[in-house]
Amino acid sequence: MRLLIVEDERRLAASLAKGLAAEGFAVDVAHDGATGLDRAFENEYDLIILDIMLPGLNGYRVCAELRAAGDDTPVLMLTAKDGDHDEAEGLDTGADDYITKPFSYMVLLARVRALLRRSTRGGVPAIVLGDLTVDPAARRVRRGGVEVELTSKEFAVLEHLAVNAGLVVSKTQIIEHVWDMAYDGDPNIVEVYVSALRRKLDAPFGRRSISTVRGAGYRLAADGGGG
Repeated sequence: MRLLIVEDERRLAASLAKGLAAEGFAVDVAHDGATGLDRAFENEYDLIILDIMLPGLNGYRVCAELRAAGDDTPVLMLTAKDGDHDEAEGLDTGADDYITKPFSYMVLLARVRALLRRSTRGGVPAIVLGDLTVDPAARRVRRGGVEVELTSKEFAVLEHLAVNAGLVVSKTQIIEHVWDMAYDGDPNIVEVYVSALRRKLDAPFGRRSISTVRGAGYRLAADGGGG
């Protein structure tokens, strides 16, 4: 999943980005409201972490403009302020949740996961494709009841394929969703992760769930390769 952090405190933004990347998220960062708004319009994000006190456009205005444009990406607001009025104003502009600085990283991570659970796939806790189960909330994968251990990036690639099961997903789409804007490496890195998924998810179980569509990308079978 891909997240956007809009936070002008650079050390805090970098710390959050590092922690969330370690959890397997692709993370982009903006340090002012206008840049954050532009990135939110230009890219598809699963969640936005948005500071209220920003240079230029403040977080209230950024959130209000996103909602006015019909963008329903979940927004978790951060603020150094404390008080019912500030929380109410943030929620009234369309934010989905609110956390006051200073905060525990573990609490923020729990809020992020809760928002993602509520917003993705209508709140369905897991994606079931035949005998393949992908659980984004628990970040667990099972094939025929057997748990399969994946790295954070392997899971992120699989999750994106699972959300789009039955559809062709290009390398570019996978990179945009799983890696961040700073990635400028070889797009063939996707092949490495798809190969790893085939080795872990398919080979031990006699399955062929991820097909290569030449010149277009990859397709995860809608039945998980079990039929």
